[in-house]
Amino acid sequence: MAVFLLALSAACFLGLGFVLQQHAAQRAPRADLLHWRLLLDLLRMPEWLLGTGFMVIGLILSALALNQGEVSLVEPLLATNLIFAMALARVLTRQTLGRSGWAGVVLLALGVTVFIVAGRPTGGGPPASELRHWLVIGTVVGLTLLLVSFARRLPLFEEATLLALAAGLLYGLQDALTRTTTQRLDHQGLDAVLRSWQPYAVVAAGVVGLLLVQSAFEAAPLRMSLPALTAAQPISGIVCAVGFLGDRLRVTPGALAWEVIGLIAVVIGVVVIGRHPALPGTTGPSGSTGAGGSSDTDGTDSGPEPPGPSDRPPRASTEEDTPGTGTGGPTDTG
Repeated sequence: MAVFLLALSAACFLGLGFVLQQHAAQRAPRADLLHWRLLLDLLRMPEWLLGTGFMVIGLILSALALNQGEVSLVEPLLATNLIFAMALARVLTRQTLGRSGWAGVVLLALGVTVFIVAGRPTGGGPPASELRHWLVIGTVVGLTLLLVSFARRLPLFEEATLLALAAGLLYGLQDALTRTTTQRLDHQGLDAVLRSWQPYAVVAAGVVGLLLVQSAFEAAPLRMSLPALTAAQPISGIVCAVGFLGDRLRVTPGALAWEVIGLIAVVIGVVVIGRHPALPGTTGPSGSTGAGGSSDTDGTDSGPEPPGPSDRPPRASTEEDTPGTGTGGPTDTG
């Protein structure tokens, strides 16, 4: 029971933190996208600092949950952060939940329940070989690099989704390495932890993941990034846990079928919630939230309109855009 409470509390703080971070990140200069100076700019925004504080609390609670339970058990529970993000975003946007919102919440909750009940995650499996260990880690890191490389060639809206996917892969790997670190701390002490590479890999994955996710938050509305982040993290974490931590899932044909159904329901629920108009977009001149799409009264969303090619800032520029000045042509100086 403690694992469930810790993981759900972590999901609550993470969801609230993501909303506040994106609300601040969308005001950062577009030229800072995927540059370290983006984090320096965000450090000057109180709203982002508050969101980061919530996220740090969530990370601490998730580390405690990972110390007491298997990664393959904790990760699906952490995916419920989107429900808490929806709750805060609903207050900010004053949108009703509607049929689509409730459908996403039910799908996400049922998917998590089905996966846990069918898979019955347990630990204590034989340790993976060194080759398998590095093969899994290398695969996750390689996929992350491919996603980032491909994202840089896409319009901003699509780039945000791929950057969030990449961050989710890293966060899943970070969770698996966090469990390794906490277990070593319990059994061998702090000295053994400081002499191992895992805690430094946890920090590196967290910092790079933070840059990727804040760039995704800056590039497009929350609905274009948070669902991808939330869907990728548990899948990556479960793969890492089974791949090199020794986590075990039931592998009978019936159990595997229900596990797959549960994960599919989680992903669909995440996407449905993420597309809900309650998740804020950029704020337009009229004060309405959203990114160019329209929403119906039942909570369905017609989706944001993709930006044109001129909406992407030049990568090499370091100057902030001035209000009322476009990037697609010269301005009249009088």
